[in-house]
This record gives sequence, structure tokens and C-alpha cells, in this order.
Amino acid sequence: QVQLEESGGGSVQPGGSLRLSCAASGSIVGIIAMGWHRQAPGKHREMVAMITTGGQTNYADSAKGRFTISRDSAKNTVYLQMNSLKSEDTGVYYCNALKEGNYWGKGLLVTVSS
Repeated sequence: QVQLEESGGGSVQPGGSLRLSCAASGSIVGIIAMGWHRQAPGKHREMVAMITTGGQTNYADSAKGRFTISRDSAKNTVYLQMNSLKSEDTGVYYCNALKEGNYWGKGLLVTVSS
């Protein structure tokens, strides 16, 4: 079973930055993509950024130009650098890994407010 350990959440002012980290452990062989989804209060969970084992990336339109996803294959870790944060980025961010199905982290709260 895949285990996902998340870190880096917190509270920042608009325009600030955060970096989220997610380390995968356990049965990691066969993972084809990892990334982050978020869920704001009263809204559906949405994909924010994903990266495949081949290095291909995908971003939500709202994240393009502000967020960067990267990976350290040796550490089985993905990072999400979030810059120029806006209030609408507020939500719970969940790391996920795609293998035979989706594995999810516990979630990190990101709050962007003045």
C-alpha cells in the first residue's frame, strides 16, 4: 500500500508563497503520476497540479504561471511551489498518487487571507 506524507501547509497573505511537499513510501512501484488536488469550502475537489513519472505536468488553469510542480525521484517526493497566492487558493490540499487507483494523503490546510 502507498503511504503519502504531506508537509508545508499554513497561512499566508495574498501575494505570498508556500511550498508543499509529499513523500511516497510503501509499495511505490507502479506509480505513474503524483500531484495535488484541493477542496475549498462548499466546492468540489479539483486537480491543481500533476506530474507523471516521465516528467509531464498538468495544471489547473487557475494555477498556471503561479504554481510549479516538481519531483525528486530518488526521494519519491513531489513538491508544489505556490507563488502569488490569492484568497481563492484557500482550501485543503491533498497529495495523491496514481497507481492501480488513487491514493490520498490526509490533507493540508492552506489559508490565504489578509
